Formats: sequence, structure tokens, C-alpha cells
Amino acid sequence: MSKKVYLASPFFDKEQIERVERVEKALAANKTLSSVFSPREHQHEEFEMFGPEWRVATYNGDIEAINQADVMVAVIDYVGQEVDPGTAWEFGYAVAKNIPVIVVKEKAGAVNLMMGMPLTAYITDISDLETYDFDATPKIEFSGEIF
Repeated sequence: MSKKVYLASPFFDKEQIERVERVEKALAANKTLSSVFSPREHQHEEFEMFGPEWRVATYNGDIEAINQADVMVAVIDYVGQEVDPGTAWEFGYAVAKNIPVIVVKEKAGAVNLMMGMPLTAYITDISDLETYDFDATPKIEFSGEIF
């Protein structure tokens, strides 16, 4: 059985783009996945970026992809104590839909309570995504500092 993953991640600067590309590569190597939807790769270039049509297509496309996902991978590397609001929203939507969320956080530091508690697995090394069993979705609790 292979799972469909929705990848929630910021991709607004060079560091974030480099990180999400590494996550995409690791997920592509995972044998328990049939597909990965990364919003970074679905930017609706047929519309003017941030224009009305683009907004509708992007929002609806992302919602549809989350609804079709079996699992979410959420990259939550903070800037200070601030996580990307889009990633946080996608995370909360997945939790509300009972979709398991695998959190990836490379940077050391505390995790917000509202992400640390409902996550299914907490991963700090992106290469671990290559071998994580998305069919079984084993629990890896976050045991660090919560804020």
C-alpha cells in the first residue's frame, strides 16, 4: 500500500527553498509513497501571481490536495518563534481532517504547543524521510521544549 503526501512548507527565501527541495528529494526516494503534492511545484503560472484567479486556483488546489492526502509532511523551521502562517493553517486543517502530520524541523528550539501535541512524528533529519514507513506512520513524539 502506498500513501499520498501533502508537503506543507514555506518557500519564500533561498534557505526555505533549499530545505523544501531536500524534503521533496527524500520523499521521492521513499518506497511507501505513491505521490507527493508540493505546492511549490503547483503555482498556477497560467494566472498573474497573487491576482484574483491565481488566489482562487491556489487555495482550491491546495485544499483539494490536502483532502486527497493520506499523510501530511509539515516543515516547521521557525524564524524566532514564528512559523509560516500558511504552513500552520495547512497543519491545523490536516489535524481537523484526522490526517496524520509528520513534522520536519531541522533547527533546534522549542515547538508551539498546538503543533507539538497533535503531530504524529517529529523528524529532525530530512534523510530520515527516505525510510520513514508512511504506511504504518509510527509515532515519534516531540519531547523538547514547548511554548
